[in-house]
Amino acid sequence: MSLRTLLLLSVFLCLSMPGVVEARLWTVGPSGRDYTQLSALFNANNLAPGDIVEVDGNATYTSVVVGDDDGGAAGNPVIIRWRSAVGATRPVLQGGTHTIKFQRSNHVVFEGFEVRGGTSTCVFSEAHDVTVRDAVIHACPGHGILGADLNSGSFTLEYSEIYDAGSGSTRHPIYMQSDEIAYPGSVFRMRYNYIHNGNGGNLLKNRHERAEIHSNWFEASAFQEIELIGPDCETQASGWTRATRREDAELLNNVIVHTSATWPHAIRIGGDLNGESDGSVRMVGNTIVFDRPGAATAVYVQLGVGSVEMHNNAIFQTGGAAPAILRENTTADTPVCAPFVTTPWSGARSVFGTRNWIQSTATSVPPEWTGTVTGGDPGFRDVAARNFRPLTTSPLRNAGSNRPPSPAAFPMPWPLPLVLFDPPLRIKPAIGDHRPRIPQGYFTVDIGALEEFDIDSLIGPFELPASPSRVRPRPPPNAVSPASAPSRRLRPVRVRER
Repeated sequence: MSLRTLLLLSVFLCLSMPGVVEARLWTVGPSGRDYTQLSALFNANNLAPGDIVEVDGNATYTSVVVGDDDGGAAGNPVIIRWRSAVGATRPVLQGGTHTIKFQRSNHVVFEGFEVRGGTSTCVFSEAHDVTVRDAVIHACPGHGILGADLNSGSFTLEYSEIYDAGSGSTRHPIYMQSDEIAYPGSVFRMRYNYIHNGNGGNLLKNRHERAEIHSNWFEASAFQEIELIGPDCETQASGWTRATRREDAELLNNVIVHTSATWPHAIRIGGDLNGESDGSVRMVGNTIVFDRPGAATAVYVQLGVGSVEMHNNAIFQTGGAAPAILRENTTADTPVCAPFVTTPWSGARSVFGTRNWIQSTATSVPPEWTGTVTGGDPGFRDVAARNFRPLTTSPLRNAGSNRPPSPAAFPMPWPLPLVLFDPPLRIKPAIGDHRPRIPQGYFTVDIGALEEFDIDSLIGPFELPASPSRVRPRPPPNAVSPASAPSRRLRPVRVRER
């Protein structure tokens, strides 16, 4: 039998097998499409793995539920995306209790939308393996993004902007949790996002089993920028106990700007009255800036954290003050659920750190740290303009460690990844438009989230194909801030992520 005949026979057998369904392209738009509303499409059909839904821009759509009969498969998701066209604005999803809800619809990608106005949440995930990409989420009177206590697993948020969300002390721009009974080992990945100007809560409240928070810009929360704690003990699935899982988190290469005049902490870890983490927190290469008067705390430890390690972080407060670096809450609060942990640490105090920069007058500096760099000024280019790249004279330059050591006594469950890209600089990046961090891997890394030079200043600005045009002028020699010269288009630089 010839090779051609075998191939044809294979194709025939695959197509004739029960359960094999060809993926379908669905279209949604004001006219000339399969449906005029996303909600009508999902109400009338059961989507299958590999199906793609393309939605026209320049239009507003009502809220939608993606149901349990609309999911994909591992490695073959259902994709719901903006049908981008030159000059078109994003499709807008608006209103409803949950503007978009993933209701046990596992393996779904949601890409390119503007989402606003959900009275409870703008994005509600009660599913596993959901990716929200290239989204603008705002005008959310409740939560911006909420991960359910039950039936939720891995979630990825990337290349997105979230602002004008949250309310009071219990509704947050981002609030993530996973179901450790239904989806053990799930991961929350958050990278290349701009999260800012929250109206309530924390910019990120995280109860997820494993959180990888890499290369984001956080600024202007109502309370903490970031809270990393354990699951809500009152809402877990049957059979869950505090011993089921520990909750580990990694903050890598983020810019965190705390401006709240009423709340002193930038980051809180360990637990609240509803749940302790018992896990490790690793913080590497972050820039934490307090632009507020009065007392401030970089990392506030309370109610049951396992360990903390910190490397290559730059922590600075403006106005002549200096923050507490790692402060413990020793108040004897009584948690809701047993076993009651009233101490900051779930066991013995476990702290490790190397090559961090802090002000000489900072307090609560961990005595366990080594190689700490101190001074009066970190030498940022322009704090008021939020340009946190080091000046040539900065003590941050070449002062970090390319491969920070991990503590043998309490190691993280996964190895430390290389930092290859900058966080977005107060802008929502296009998909794939993360700028390489240099000179990581070739010279000694700078302390903090940003190197002295960005790639545009060295080779000139470039744009990805089909990305929104932007002006990133090349500064003149020895300039502190960019000049207002027109940009020029170069061929994209290809950088391989490892």
